[in-house]
Amino acid sequence: MTPIRHLNDGRTLPAIGLGTSSLKDDDARSAVRGGLELGYRLVDTAASYGNERAVGQGIADAAVPREEVVVTTKLRGADQGYEEALAAFERSRTALDLDYVDLYLIHWPLPRLDRYVDSWRALVRLREEGLVRSIGVSNFTAEHLDRLQRETGVVPAVNQIELHPYFSQAAARADHAARGILIEGWRPLGRKTDLLDHPVVVDVAARHGVSPAQAVLRWQVQLGVVPLPKSGSAERQRINLDVFGFALAEEDMAALSGLERGRTGGDPDVHEEF
Repeated sequence: MTPIRHLNDGRTLPAIGLGTSSLKDDDARSAVRGGLELGYRLVDTAASYGNERAVGQGIADAAVPREEVVVTTKLRGADQGYEEALAAFERSRTALDLDYVDLYLIHWPLPRLDRYVDSWRALVRLREEGLVRSIGVSNFTAEHLDRLQRETGVVPAVNQIELHPYFSQAAARADHAARGILIEGWRPLGRKTDLLDHPVVVDVAARHGVSPAQAVLRWQVQLGVVPLPKSGSAERQRINLDVFGFALAEEDMAALSGLERGRTGGDPDVHEEF
């Protein structure tokens, strides 16, 4: 049984989720179905991934009651704005073939467009109408969060950001804890880096008799972050989910946190995603 994390809106999230970025069509469908049957209960997709329909089909295929599955999708940059966001959400909900979405996020702030506050107001409305259970953001900085709270009075329940031992986001974690915002971690295994082959990671994993991926995911779980590892492989999905039967010692946590190198993905202040 996967532990849960509590959100500032009174709802909960599983302590680990299944990412689907880059998975398409039948691969996405089978990965989601298989992940749910293995025990995942949080599924993460986005309009910009181009796989919402397949993800929805995978959810429908799995023999898991809908109310047990937390489904997340995200508003793409091209659809930012109040009316635009409302229409985009309906397209996503239709593609997923769901009556409601559990968690809806603004994918990137795109500050140059200056529409994320209007988009946020649309998400607040969707939550008030019951079409979305919880609302949040992705890749927002403290400055972006300050503005949302200042102009709308509504604090996101979640911020999904890049987070792994090479980019541990210590300042953001402290800031979000003070705000009561739960962090979800994308690229949790440091994709496109040598993280899982790093001697420190390999050593920590060996001491606990687990894989390097399990050691890294457990590090995030103990930080209070909800990691979202992506895999279409049933075996890797199983391994990634099996991180609740052991605990890292303080020195293990410190060793992994000491691998800091900096971000590997886009900078939220300038990155644009449409």
